[in-house]
Amino acid sequence: MLDDGLKTQLAAYLERLVRPVHLVAALDDGDASREVRALLDDIAASSAKVTLELRADEGVHVPSFALTSPGQDIHMRFAGLPMGHEFTSLVLALLQTGGYPPKVEESVIEQIRALDGDFRFETYFSQSCQSCPDVVQALNLMSVLNPKIRHVAIDGAYFPEEVEAREVMTVPTIFLNGERFGQGRMEIEEILAKLDTGAEARAAKAMAGKAPFDVLVIGGGPAGAAAAIYAARKGIRTGIAAERFGGQVLDTNSIENFISVKETDGPKLAGALEAHVREYEVDVMNRLRAQKLIPGPDGITVEFENGASLKGKSVVLATGARWRDINVPGEAEYRTRGVAYCPHCDGPLFKGKKVAVIGGGNSGVEAAIDLAGVVEHVTVIEFLPELKADGVLVRKLHSLPNVTVVKNARTTEIHGDGSRVTALSYVDRATEAEHRIDIAGVFIQIGLVPVTAWLEGSGVERTRFGEIVVDARGQTSVPGVFAAGDATTSPYKQIIIAMGSGATAALSAFDHLIRTSAPA
Repeated sequence: MLDDGLKTQLAAYLERLVRPVHLVAALDDGDASREVRALLDDIAASSAKVTLELRADEGVHVPSFALTSPGQDIHMRFAGLPMGHEFTSLVLALLQTGGYPPKVEESVIEQIRALDGDFRFETYFSQSCQSCPDVVQALNLMSVLNPKIRHVAIDGAYFPEEVEAREVMTVPTIFLNGERFGQGRMEIEEILAKLDTGAEARAAKAMAGKAPFDVLVIGGGPAGAAAAIYAARKGIRTGIAAERFGGQVLDTNSIENFISVKETDGPKLAGALEAHVREYEVDVMNRLRAQKLIPGPDGITVEFENGASLKGKSVVLATGARWRDINVPGEAEYRTRGVAYCPHCDGPLFKGKKVAVIGGGNSGVEAAIDLAGVVEHVTVIEFLPELKADGVLVRKLHSLPNVTVVKNARTTEIHGDGSRVTALSYVDRATEAEHRIDIAGVFIQIGLVPVTAWLEGSGVERTRFGEIVVDARGQTSVPGVFAAGDATTSPYKQIIIAMGSGATAALSAFDHLIRTSAPA
């Protein structure tokens, strides 16, 4: 199952085991079980501390395997094959079951251990999903730390009938005690906040006592991370408040244009960004969504949705952008029930089905090419008379036998049966003729919109597209408020450009502090 390189790496990781790890597998004679058995044999052969037992417990998935340790009350299981992006989750599960300490703040560990109740989690993932490992790893760790928490990570491709019956149409999808708990990427703090309802109030209260920052960065993507690092290197008090550290980068599959790094992926880069920020004396505050910006004579106040507020002598806005909606009937109603935005994550759930991709730019055409290898048929809907994607991508798209391209078309409605998407309607813009196609999923790929609506009434000038207007130094229309990255009028929305603009904004903020604090 594992190649020699992975076996060598795995053996090196498993040297860190503090206590034995016992694998208990439920297998049958099928091909899927043979794959899982090959993986488990490789794991057991990598360390003398790992043992394997075959035991068909009643009521468990087949194929699946549980991880436990003698004398420990751990309830963790993988159903299917945790390879692809989930191989890292498997390695971490082995290490944590084996007593290797997690890289999580002690306050989070204490909060997990204090949870009381019966928590039976099930997470559906796909091996190509970049958002799934965060959820799987968080719930696995929680099951290691608290015996009242049970977790089964389920590869949806191995259990299609179960996925169909439970109407899982996006990954990750999380169930708690049989009820739908959440969908999409969730950090461990977000999961805890849903379980521990007093957590948000405690966090807001703790933030109330924080002194004003010299530079307060809002946003944790490439621009925000760069701004925090450059500000902290000046030796001034720096804080960074982010809804989720990494921002859009977390949803990026492959990154091949980041200079000096030949190839990486979004979650890996996001992890490196956060690790770099934490090397400095930066107050990192996660899971905070900005709600209001209030300039004042004694500094700038930022209010958040959880009721907390922070103040900065200067502020760098780096809130990035989000997927743009098409704003037609059915889009909101069937989001995560057939309306999707990540072909890499959710594509495998539509295996053998018909889907549509809305958008003919690079992201839309790339999505259609990826999906064509999984689904029965892809229909690309482009608003303009011609596709906007690069020529090499368009040529590849037209070479695929199971792709239809519809140009000069306006999507008018996404239809469903109350529980899932069933069809899509569009109008031919040249003839005004109406058309309807039967599909099981719609992947929307029409670009991004800046996350700046919360700045309404703040005095920060924005364009009609919502972009924050900045000058060459990152200065906005409000003194002391700077901005960087995809939320601004920067003409090119690229990771490396966002980082540069973040550094520029931080240096400009430092210059502003020097000039405004200098004696007359």
